[in-house]
Amino acid sequence: MYIEKVKNNGIEYLRLVESVYSPRAKGGRKKTILNMGPLSKFDDGKPDFVQRLKESFKRGEPILDCLREYCNAPKKENDGIYNITVKRGDPMLIGHPKLYSQVLIERILEELGLIKFFQQYRSFNNLSFDLVGFFRLLIYGRILNPASKLATIEQNDSYYDPVLSDFYKYNVYDTLDFIYKYRGNIVNKMNSALIKSFGRTTSCIYYDCTNFFFETENPDEDLLDENQEIIEKGIRKFGVSKEERHLPIVQMGMFIDEQGIPISIETFPGNTLDHLTVPSSLKNVDGLNFKRYIFVGDRGMYRGNNSAYLVNRNNGYIVSKSIEKTNAQEKEWIYDDSDYIIKNDIFKYKSRIYKRTVKVDESHSQEITEKVVIYWSKKFQDKQLAENKSFLEFLDKLEHEPNNFRITTMQSKSLRRFLKKNYEIKTTGEIINSSDVKLFIDFDMVNKYKKSFGYYQIVTSETEMDDLEIIDKYHGLTRIEDQFRIMKGNLNTRPLFVRTKEHIHAHLLTCMIALVVIRIIQNKIVSFTGENPDKNWEMGLSGDKLIHALNSWTVSLYSDNLYRFNNIDSKNLKLILDAFKIHIIPDLYSKAQLKQLKGKIEIL
Repeated sequence: MYIEKVKNNGIEYLRLVESVYSPRAKGGRKKTILNMGPLSKFDDGKPDFVQRLKESFKRGEPILDCLREYCNAPKKENDGIYNITVKRGDPMLIGHPKLYSQVLIERILEELGLIKFFQQYRSFNNLSFDLVGFFRLLIYGRILNPASKLATIEQNDSYYDPVLSDFYKYNVYDTLDFIYKYRGNIVNKMNSALIKSFGRTTSCIYYDCTNFFFETENPDEDLLDENQEIIEKGIRKFGVSKEERHLPIVQMGMFIDEQGIPISIETFPGNTLDHLTVPSSLKNVDGLNFKRYIFVGDRGMYRGNNSAYLVNRNNGYIVSKSIEKTNAQEKEWIYDDSDYIIKNDIFKYKSRIYKRTVKVDESHSQEITEKVVIYWSKKFQDKQLAENKSFLEFLDKLEHEPNNFRITTMQSKSLRRFLKKNYEIKTTGEIINSSDVKLFIDFDMVNKYKKSFGYYQIVTSETEMDDLEIIDKYHGLTRIEDQFRIMKGNLNTRPLFVRTKEHIHAHLLTCMIALVVIRIIQNKIVSFTGENPDKNWEMGLSGDKLIHALNSWTVSLYSDNLYRFNNIDSKNLKLILDAFKIHIIPDLYSKAQLKQLKGKIEIL
């Protein structure tokens, strides 16, 4: 802010103005902060009054009282004691904390190369609206206060220094269009920065799928040509919802690296099976030009064409395989105790190498060599027994105490896998007499099902890798499940309120970027505390605690245009600040000093 002398109808006036950026003017403009009045009202008759006034304002000691509340320099005596006078009833006595934590988020976005990317592409595309500002608000809001797109833009004034000025809020949808159009470039830019500056390693990449629901009962229709052939599938479709909601969903596949940081995402219609998402998702990752990597996925990803795609490109895979769907000969080997390596009676494992022929496509097959690793864990067995406790107790009573049993439709559905093939239960909703049902249950199948508890099967292309290392690398897949929990919980990724394919993908990509920021902060805390990330990769702060701490990092306007920090001595916020070597001394800060503090934050 500075003092300016202007003329109006031949009369000289004084006013306090501030230079602000205007997207419409494509540059800077002046914003009047205070119209002081005619110069003649204040002139003391001494030489160079205007110059003396300007200099006194810069020093923070203006010779006019009306300017004191706008001074940037703290007013304190030489011994560091502030001399502030506040009267009862002064509006300054009412606190209005403003978020300051976005400065850390912005510094991370800068190190990821995204701020510069959006600045350059805004200029390249000659966009009139503040693309960078809208992008920043989308990421800030997704981390700190998730809301709809328009509600996120309305949070602009929640920050100590509003991100946007003189804006049209519906440009947020133009920003989503831009993000979708350049989604590949955005992912590439982040990946380059993560490899160069954050030490990203990708010898193993983890992949899984989840889905997000919409608050609508109407799925998208497919776009058909004149011959009723599908040109483009609708993206909001009914499918198997992870939240068990009967609403249209969209499928999302996501890769993360060995540090638990997202690599890329891909979206699919909600009725797409998990294994069908793998080929196109792998092609997008291959565009990042990683060196040889090992794809790690769960049992839904185990398909011959996926295995062939990976080995034919000199990559590898470690995926689980359902024991239940394994043939009888392989099951016999799995349950044969003679060749297991036993560890303390709570863990055992074994492996073997074999060749199998897989179907690459409709007209081609290929022989590949795999290692299958089987392990049994007492901990895993106890977990399965606990998860199935009530159902197993129900089956036991049904076998030994069938009299007076009543079975609902829901229970009969659970029993379906154990029914003898030459009988059928018709689930009409009526109560079924237990004495009749007992004849349908194949308790030999029930016993085989219970016998499988604790066993796990992993299939891999890495035939030379140690069995325990294979098991350990597969267990890293739990990291991606934690990321999905953060997306659905802390980041409120669903329900989705955007509608078009472009906006859906752009929304999920902004959520992924927000997740990258959170994971960078968590990794920084782990590094600072010296914890072993292999022991528990999310040590430091959970997503809940981290986001709560960031929301507590605020400043309040105290008096005379001076701000004080709030909560910087709280345990979790202090941990974040210490991890990034952000040292804030108890003091009052001018707005200029707050901006300077942001520039001193070292992310790397």
